[in-house]
Amino acid sequence: MPMTVTEIRQGLASGQFSSVEITRDYLQRIAQHNPVLNCFISVTEDIALQQAEAADALLAQGNPGLLTGVPLAHKDLFCTDGVKTSCGSRMLDNFIAPYDATVVECIRDAGAVMLGKTNMDEFAMGSSNENSWYGSVANPWNTAYVPGGSSGGSAAAVAAGLAPAATGTDTGGSIRQPAALCGVTGIKPTYGRVSRYGMIAFGSSLDQGGPFARSAADCAILLQAMSGFDARDSTSSDTPVDDYSARLEQGIEGFKIGLPKEFFAEGLDSRLARVIETAIDELRKQGAEICDISLPNTALSIPTYYVVAMAECSSNLSRFDGVRFGHRCDEPVDLEDLYKRSRGEGFGAEVKRRILIGTYALSAGYYDAYYLKAQQLRRMIKNDFQTAFDSVDLILGPTTPEVAFKIGAKTDDPVSMYLQDIYTISLNLAGLPGLSLPVGFVDGLPVGMQLIGNYFDEARLLQVAHRYQQVSDWHLQTPEAYS
Repeated sequence: MPMTVTEIRQGLASGQFSSVEITRDYLQRIAQHNPVLNCFISVTEDIALQQAEAADALLAQGNPGLLTGVPLAHKDLFCTDGVKTSCGSRMLDNFIAPYDATVVECIRDAGAVMLGKTNMDEFAMGSSNENSWYGSVANPWNTAYVPGGSSGGSAAAVAAGLAPAATGTDTGGSIRQPAALCGVTGIKPTYGRVSRYGMIAFGSSLDQGGPFARSAADCAILLQAMSGFDARDSTSSDTPVDDYSARLEQGIEGFKIGLPKEFFAEGLDSRLARVIETAIDELRKQGAEICDISLPNTALSIPTYYVVAMAECSSNLSRFDGVRFGHRCDEPVDLEDLYKRSRGEGFGAEVKRRILIGTYALSAGYYDAYYLKAQQLRRMIKNDFQTAFDSVDLILGPTTPEVAFKIGAKTDDPVSMYLQDIYTISLNLAGLPGLSLPVGFVDGLPVGMQLIGNYFDEARLLQVAHRYQQVSDWHLQTPEAYS
């Protein structure tokens, strides 16, 4: 049975096993199962064993850090010094990062061991992990199904026990949606809580890093290590960081939890809704007060997001020009040919689609009609949440409208794919924190429930999730092939 981060920390502290031993065990599991799941783009065995040896020396001295000796994986858009950082794209297949992202630094400084870099949708653009240059990731619960995206490799690796934890990023649901589809816990913190320095950008006003793990207690430890102000990131917040583990054991009596009627309307699988309602009943038993609320502009979140995100991706990806780094076409005849062919060869179909739409939305004559209008709607969506939080402590709903779908089922229908993010996207537009936790199964596939908090209220989300996980074991379920 795969271990939690909490269990690994306890085992290391007691001398039950060493970091080298547990790291070798995970490396062996990766070697055995990754050929089928395709979770990892790079496996950093030598680095992992060196870091594990250093961790064992610190443990022997009796002075460990928050994550000393704990193995984990990084999504392959966090720059890692001396290790390929591909962003799931042919464009960066040859890119060796010359520095560490702040998240990687923080995790390393806390003593963790890096197992490798996980697979992802190209440049984080996708909801199924089918857009990767390195091929699709398979869902460990059924390998014919998608794991969700864009952080599908991280979610699948944790679900299958190839890593006890992993980092991810969330631009429109890319931590919460794969966490839901793979039956693990994932949290997207408030925008600005975790540094974006060294995290290759998709949508700069939307992207936020966060952790995957089996439990909320594990996510609390990881988020603690990742969070804090970073002067190198102009969007980083200097709001003090809570002690995320301190409140976990406190009760949730009197918490007012709002259920948006828009999240439980047409489009939600009725079987999934029943599973969510059972989980809500459990929170009610623990003393939470459940009430109905409205987020009237929810339906606007998809079109708003896909204008804002595509405009920002068009701008951010203009740097990949075949000149400074990344893929470069063979034998260009002139600068124009170099630029066109390098970008044409380096980017996949979905990335090209989004660049074209984003460039159109930002172009003269269309900027006001599309990008400016989207920003106005974004403010309305944010105001909906602010109004709701005047009367409730947190908001609850499904993470996704359905469970995982088959690989290839939606690749010819981009709009249907985009609608998988209907419940997650609005949080990114507003910059709010959100957490997904497993609450059951439909057709043998995991169901995720989403908790939404007010700004910098991650501690409350983790507390409620932990209290639920104390009376349930969905988060401890492991696919039979990997148990």
